[in-house]
Amino acid sequence: MTMDTKYNPQQVEQGRYQEWLDKGLFKATEDDHKKPFTIVIPPPNVTGKLHIGHAWDTTLQDIITRIKRMQGYNTLYLPGMDHAGIATQAKVEEKLREDGISRHDIGRTKFLEHTMDWKEEYAGFIRDQWAKLGLGLDYSRERFTLDEGLSEAVKEVFVKMYDKGLIYRGERIINWDPAARTALSDIEVIHEEVEGAFYHIKYPYAEGEGFIEIATTRPETLLGDTAVVVHPEDERYKDIIGKTVILPIVERELPILGDDYVEMDFGSGAMKVTPAHDPNDFEIGNRHNLERINVMNEDGTMNELAGKYAGLDRFECRKALVQDLQDAGLMIKIEKHMHQVGHSERSGAIVEPYLSKQWFVKMAPLAEQSLDFQKTDEKIEFVPPRFEGTFNRWMENIHDWTISRQLWWGHQIPAWYHNETGEIYVGKEAPADIENWTQDEDVLDTWFSSALWPFSTLGWPNVDAEDFKRFYPTNVLVTGYDIIFFWVARMIFQGIEFTETKPFNEVLIHGLVRAEDGRKMSKSLGNGVDPMDVIEQYGADSLRYFLATGSTPGQDLRYSTEKIEATWNFINKIWNASRFSIMNIGEDFKASDIKLDGKKSLADEWILTRLNETIEEVTRLADKYEFGEVGRVLYNFIWDEFCDWYIEMSKIPMNGEDEEAKQMTRSILAYTLDSIMRMMHPFMPFVTESIWQNLPVEGDSIVTASWPEVRPELSNIESKKSMEQLMEIIRAVRNTRNEVNTPMSKQIPMMIKTNNQTTTERLEAERPFIMRFCNPSELTISTEVDMPEEVMTTAVTGGLVILPLEGLIDMDKEIERLEKELKKWASELDRVNKKLSNEKFVSKAPEKIINEEKEKLALYTEKYESVQARLNQLNRK
Repeated sequence: MTMDTKYNPQQVEQGRYQEWLDKGLFKATEDDHKKPFTIVIPPPNVTGKLHIGHAWDTTLQDIITRIKRMQGYNTLYLPGMDHAGIATQAKVEEKLREDGISRHDIGRTKFLEHTMDWKEEYAGFIRDQWAKLGLGLDYSRERFTLDEGLSEAVKEVFVKMYDKGLIYRGERIINWDPAARTALSDIEVIHEEVEGAFYHIKYPYAEGEGFIEIATTRPETLLGDTAVVVHPEDERYKDIIGKTVILPIVERELPILGDDYVEMDFGSGAMKVTPAHDPNDFEIGNRHNLERINVMNEDGTMNELAGKYAGLDRFECRKALVQDLQDAGLMIKIEKHMHQVGHSERSGAIVEPYLSKQWFVKMAPLAEQSLDFQKTDEKIEFVPPRFEGTFNRWMENIHDWTISRQLWWGHQIPAWYHNETGEIYVGKEAPADIENWTQDEDVLDTWFSSALWPFSTLGWPNVDAEDFKRFYPTNVLVTGYDIIFFWVARMIFQGIEFTETKPFNEVLIHGLVRAEDGRKMSKSLGNGVDPMDVIEQYGADSLRYFLATGSTPGQDLRYSTEKIEATWNFINKIWNASRFSIMNIGEDFKASDIKLDGKKSLADEWILTRLNETIEEVTRLADKYEFGEVGRVLYNFIWDEFCDWYIEMSKIPMNGEDEEAKQMTRSILAYTLDSIMRMMHPFMPFVTESIWQNLPVEGDSIVTASWPEVRPELSNIESKKSMEQLMEIIRAVRNTRNEVNTPMSKQIPMMIKTNNQTTTERLEAERPFIMRFCNPSELTISTEVDMPEEVMTTAVTGGLVILPLEGLIDMDKEIERLEKELKKWASELDRVNKKLSNEKFVSKAPEKIINEEKEKLALYTEKYESVQARLNQLNRK
């Protein structure tokens, strides 16, 4: 294989993913000699295509699993999709409406066939997108939340929870979506601030003069009022508790009751009670045995109990009722105000608190069990840790979970009602005399099956299933902070309840991908980004690297086209450096020819030392999921050190006559580039595989290559110091030439005044590098240098770089420059001295840090004195 002259992501990526799949490189094995590592994909909904948030989430998962696979783990990255009850049913119904059909026209069975067709179509889109992103998924284990195995798990859980009293059926106030005509859980309700009003209404006493003032934001619910309550210790109302008022318009008598729930100092201190239309009123009604009058239909229109308003939409009823109250002189005032109103996450309709018979999960014991688990040594670790507090707070204040949904698409509730007696039967199988029973038509909340995902996908409830025994608990869950309540919490309490252990060891939390201006991406704003469009233009590797390295755990990420382009440039730099290296390594050079134990140059020793340090640092940071920092470390090593320095320095031996030096350079180029590709592979799987296939390496694919390891015998710390000194000298010469507009192509004399003979000898050994990168007409390296009058000097570690530039230097400006430099070193010295004289710092800081500060003190002192000496010399003239 040969490398093209220019990096072309489309060409590099084409067909590569299918090759990996054909070779079975992503399949977890039954090899118990390898330690297992598992991530289950957060299953995307089959309602549409993946968005940029999915791309971020799955890229992080893929990076982790690729690293673990390379580190020798038996790695399972399990794919799957969620049936997404409300959302998918809404999409399919919308599609049917376009053909003039409703689900009721075709019946449940036919409707479910249509929905399954939709699922198959969009599952295909999602798999294509996973492929384009390069996700290393084990498709042999792909799951769907409505497949046979998961259905079995759902029934097992429902029946067991019902038998334990953790699931019950009851009449309660729930969140009702009148557009989708289904119940919603609390977290499926989005609260938005809208303009509303307080309607202050007169409730006249049944006997005598006067009235009680009642304020409400939903006057249409007045039709279902069954009482007025006041605080029993409120002096204003003590004497009227037990009396009655007349319900306006309806003309029904309502009792005045005392209840501690009422706040005496809020409003008039009196409130109406509508047990069928408000959760707090429902509880008050239970305490006082009040009737529950539901005045609304499931579609948000008023029912026959609303009297003359029957048939009106709830908001049309509000207008008509308010007008009638005003006409009757019963409206005191209407106050406009902004308030939070719940909207259905799916349909956008204003949610109605609604009295309904539903199935619920009793959350208190499950929450308590989970909170207790988090106090043990086996607790789930949140990354960043602050999100454990978010989880705990939600669990501590949790309400019972409404799990029934008035839909057809989903897990039908495994409960049957006897046709004559009304008896409830709950079981995994239908009753034997099924002709006498009718199954509950409702389905379970999508999150009910999603909550079982980490273990149901691995074969549970069969606890002897090989995958369940081998890969559970899973290792890490990667997800956004926005679904800690929806999904993370539910997986935790169901995992602990049914497997008696945690479903995952760690939860890695990321934020949201936001637009460049920081706003949330949304269809209405038109600021969303399709990851497939980005891949089409810049390649999957550019997108993945940007997503993985553009943020820290728990933080949001701002999408930036400029940063995507910068990443493409970085990959192009890697491509060009690799191409140059591979050409110089040569086609005949084999993996067995790589030998690193011979004579090495300073550049050789240095790059191997820095490679060891980079491997160690990248591995450490990746284990902590600090991928932004991993990116920084890799970028600095690859671009600044390997490409800009070592490759340039390698040209000297490669163009020379020393065959031994050439062979060593080939070995180091091959070894270093191989290690770079392995470290970069989890981030950029396509381009690294393409380059790796051109390197002298052993192995079929970089996917299953081993993670690079530190080789201590290749480190030489002294080479770092020497190389840093050499680079400092070269930079000093380049900077000085720039200041006086003297191009590198023009030869000028150069002197290095060293502080001691050891430095002189060290720099003399590197004379070829200095000649190559500084291009002097003549080079003097000595402890004693005759300095011409018109020179520019730069203090460097171990000495002074002197460039005679007669006629090009303004000596006044040179003095001014040196004075600025002196101030800089004085400031650095002051900072270090303060640190080292701080007793707290010296007593608490690790010895390594203190030694580093002492080294800085010596270095800065040397540079300060060198600049001061040169200034003294100039000022005497």
